[in-house]
Amino acid sequence: VVPVLLRALAYDEKRGACSVGANVRDAACYVCWAFARAYEPAELLPFISHISSALIIAAVFDRDVNCRRAASAAFQENVGRQGTFPHGIDILTAADYFAVGNRVNCYLTISVYIAGFPEYTQPMIDHLVNMKINHWDSVIRELATKALHNITPQAPEYMANVVLPRLLPLSVGSDLHTRHGAILACAEITHALCKLAQENNRSVTYYFTEKSLEGLKQIHQELCSRQLYRGLGGELMRPAVCTLIEKLSLSKMPFRGDPIIGGWQWLINDSLRHLTLVSSAARHHIKECAVSALAALCNEFYINERGEADPALQEELVTQYVSELQNSEEMIRCGFSRALGALPRFLLKGRLQQVLEGLRKVTVISPEDMSFAESRRDALIAIAKVCQTVGVKGDGSQQEFVCRDNVDHIYATLLSGVTDYTTDSRGDVGGWVREAAMSSLMELTLLLVQNEAELLNANVCKQIMCWLAQQSAEKIDKFRAHAGSVFLTLLHFDHPPVPHIPHREELERIFPRWEQEMLNWNAASEAFPRITQLLALPAYQYHVLLGLSVSVGGLTETTLRYSAQSLFDHMKTIQGDPRALQGFCETLLKVFEDNLRNDRVSVPLLTMLDQMLANGCFDIFTEQENHPFPVKLFTLCKEEIKRSKDIRKLRSSIGVFCGLIQFQGDMREKVFFQLFLLLCHPFPIIRKTTASQVYEMLLTYSHVVGTATLEQAMAILSDTNW
Repeated sequence: VVPVLLRALAYDEKRGACSVGANVRDAACYVCWAFARAYEPAELLPFISHISSALIIAAVFDRDVNCRRAASAAFQENVGRQGTFPHGIDILTAADYFAVGNRVNCYLTISVYIAGFPEYTQPMIDHLVNMKINHWDSVIRELATKALHNITPQAPEYMANVVLPRLLPLSVGSDLHTRHGAILACAEITHALCKLAQENNRSVTYYFTEKSLEGLKQIHQELCSRQLYRGLGGELMRPAVCTLIEKLSLSKMPFRGDPIIGGWQWLINDSLRHLTLVSSAARHHIKECAVSALAALCNEFYINERGEADPALQEELVTQYVSELQNSEEMIRCGFSRALGALPRFLLKGRLQQVLEGLRKVTVISPEDMSFAESRRDALIAIAKVCQTVGVKGDGSQQEFVCRDNVDHIYATLLSGVTDYTTDSRGDVGGWVREAAMSSLMELTLLLVQNEAELLNANVCKQIMCWLAQQSAEKIDKFRAHAGSVFLTLLHFDHPPVPHIPHREELERIFPRWEQEMLNWNAASEAFPRITQLLALPAYQYHVLLGLSVSVGGLTETTLRYSAQSLFDHMKTIQGDPRALQGFCETLLKVFEDNLRNDRVSVPLLTMLDQMLANGCFDIFTEQENHPFPVKLFTLCKEEIKRSKDIRKLRSSIGVFCGLIQFQGDMREKVFFQLFLLLCHPFPIIRKTTASQVYEMLLTYSHVVGTATLEQAMAILSDTNW
């Protein structure tokens, strides 16, 4: 029975897109559990080593959590009842029922601990090589190769002399999944062996034979000659070989000057250039692997003894990458933007201005590439990475450092990203750009503060904090949370503090340091009561109000409720302060004026004004005849809806006009005239809504017309089929 049981514990058969082995493996674990209860320890003794290894492998490396837990329970039962399983108690402590619930933890942490016991080391390695690197699930294949990397120090000779020679033929074999797993396994094992050799002060090639080194070099050439980078298989091969390139470069393999370096460079460039031809699911992974491989390859093989790059190679590489930034395909721009961001300092030296200018052009929105939000995002990320790579030197050359001559241009590019509100069929894609711009602004600012803070001018600091405050008041939880986090990071940074932050003391009081980790920006109920307090600070008032307009006039109920309530609470606090109220109203009118015909802001702003008028936020102005605030507001509303066919905008404006009727003076007649025009609008829904709201308005503000006229008007409004 035992040989069948051992096969059942590792049984896995793929049918279609799923596997049918999980039930068999679960049942086999139950049989092992039953064995512990059915037989005496002496009867099971000859089979103990095989059963214990098989159960450990199932408990740590099985794909399904119920099988891992079943194997752990069976192992625990055997340890308790049989008492003959090697290192049973120690293993149970690490691999109990709950610990094996997390698959990544099993593969990368628990497996390393158990492999430290010599009885289990080789069976675990053999299982990973024979059963897991060719698994049908790519996640399992990748985890298995990382596990092999972590286990390598336990058995380096076995890995170098047995496992690696077995994997090299598989890495150029015919089966796609096996080939993918074998290439990744070769990369991880090679890197682990080289690290081990360096730690022991040995040559990096200490564990490798000439044949193994040649085999590692041949992988790319063999795949290329057999055209295995093409088609669907290429989506697995490209990132796998890029990972191999990265690991061999990090391992400092003695391939300098070898023709294979040119082949590897070709693969990286080709992968970035053909991102548009792969499926959207694989694009990001291929891009990340290619960029990581490029960074490692350049750092190891393109630098000479003097720490410089070959001028001809630098010229070719940088010029080629910068020229690709203006490609008509968005994904190619993305790939080469990130590639430029990954280049080491010696390749950017003397070329910094060319690289930054190329990336700046990618961030500019033009009619042809309006929807290229991902390329703008990646360019902004790359600019921050390039700045961190080259470092800061105030009086240095703008071709080599972030310095006085170029810092303002860099900030202007990053700040332009915060204003990207592009939308397409995918929704608010500009949000990706704003998020990247905020992160890049934070990274650059902290870099300058820690090195040469005098390069930061007060105006730039004010702009950064104001834009972050605006983003912290907007409606999308994810971007609001990111903006809030960046805002507090800059505010509370201490090594040294960021200079020129407007109203720092008041901000420290609103956002105490001890609450930085606890404040949940994702929750509207926590974020808006804090952010609306910034309305009392003149420097932030305009931007916070602009952000709040979009939230208060939005569609999401929780955001709307808490943002509106916080705004009304603030309005109550300034009712007794005419100067503060006057300042708020001027700012509100300026926000409206600056965003006339900008539907992203003006439509929710009209909705917000409707709510504010209905809540009596401006009641103090009703006592004064012809107050300039309602007059200016009426003019702006009238201008906003002129020749508009936007139903939502027109309906929002009706509420504002009805609210403006409460103010005294000549304007009241104009408001009535505007409402009568809307009653005659070509759209039935607008006529009906206007009639309904005018009816409610006359009920609320009955004093604005005579009694006889009021009754007649209300009769017409209620009886007519609008």
